[in-house]
Amino acid sequence: MIASKKPAGRKTGPKKGGRGGGKKPKRAIEHVVIIVKENHGFDNYFGTFRGATGATLPRSPNPPHQDPNHRHDAWLTRKTTAVREQFVEQDIPAYFAYARQFTLCDNYFTDVAGPSTPNHIMLITADSPIIVNPPRYRLPVGEQLFDIPSLPMSLEKAGLKWGNYGGYAFDFIKALQGKRKFASAQFRQDAAAGKLPNVSWVYAPHDASEHPPDPNDAGNPLVGNVTHGMQWTVDQVNAVVQGGLWPKTAIFVTWDDWGGWLDHVDPPNVEQWKHDPKHPDRDGNHPQWNGTQFRYGSRVGCLVLGPYAKSGYISRVLHSHVSLLKFCETLFGLPHLNARDARADDMSDCFDFTRPPAAPPTRT
Repeated sequence: MIASKKPAGRKTGPKKGGRGGGKKPKRAIEHVVIIVKENHGFDNYFGTFRGATGATLPRSPNPPHQDPNHRHDAWLTRKTTAVREQFVEQDIPAYFAYARQFTLCDNYFTDVAGPSTPNHIMLITADSPIIVNPPRYRLPVGEQLFDIPSLPMSLEKAGLKWGNYGGYAFDFIKALQGKRKFASAQFRQDAAAGKLPNVSWVYAPHDASEHPPDPNDAGNPLVGNVTHGMQWTVDQVNAVVQGGLWPKTAIFVTWDDWGGWLDHVDPPNVEQWKHDPKHPDRDGNHPQWNGTQFRYGSRVGCLVLGPYAKSGYISRVLHSHVSLLKFCETLFGLPHLNARDARADDMSDCFDFTRPPAAPPTRT
């Protein structure tokens, strides 16, 4: 258990004079914030972070000149075709500061060896019926809906609240389409007002997502600028602090997919793709991908912030996007969705609930 059990030496039940009468003990963590940024592998961002399992590569321009190919076919040939560049602390100083003050996971993998949409769906359902981005993946109206269990529905069944701030992949899930959907900018307002749901999925607008630019972005210098994207993330964290929610919030910052950048650590091959002749569109009509590595995909960074996140800690435990769902399930006492989250680690090594609560980050 993460914080739904009483941590040693720390009382979590109601105080004297408070509400008793058989109420459940208070959790140390009441709010989980999952901030999902775009398209950067671990070595590409944290390869030079002292103490992490990283590799030094040539420095990337900021923003990158183009969006590297990060589809499944490119992933399969990544050792010879992936872009061998990285950013350094001067580009993303707040992320390095967060890693020093709190926890950085350097053995954290994406759950699909491919692009954004399958990994976004994994972050909601611990499942993905697809290994490619659908043709109209950011406008899913008219696309096939998937009738699969999800963490948001588990939260609802338990009487808990959730929110989708700016995410598009929820609309691919039949039971979630159009539900609890807010503009990206709404998160900052809600957090600053101290009014967040139990679990928030938070996505930046395109020009702050850190997604490298493509030809359609010509003329917008902010798209792909990782420093600009980092500052957007800082603003969201600061809003949580401003709203007084820091003492009872866990914040995870991760990146949805590998982005076409080389990472020197090979991910474990625990699940292979199965081509479905009845639904050939689910792998873009690539039957030759049958039997290729589906899970895990490449390493990405994951920062863990909060009053009980370990300080100056680098987690070597095997984590993935599904681990964030498992964290929520453990925290709130929810059932597993499938075998993936049942077997996943729940991020508990990143926390110490016996320590005095840490002060919020100083980066502004």
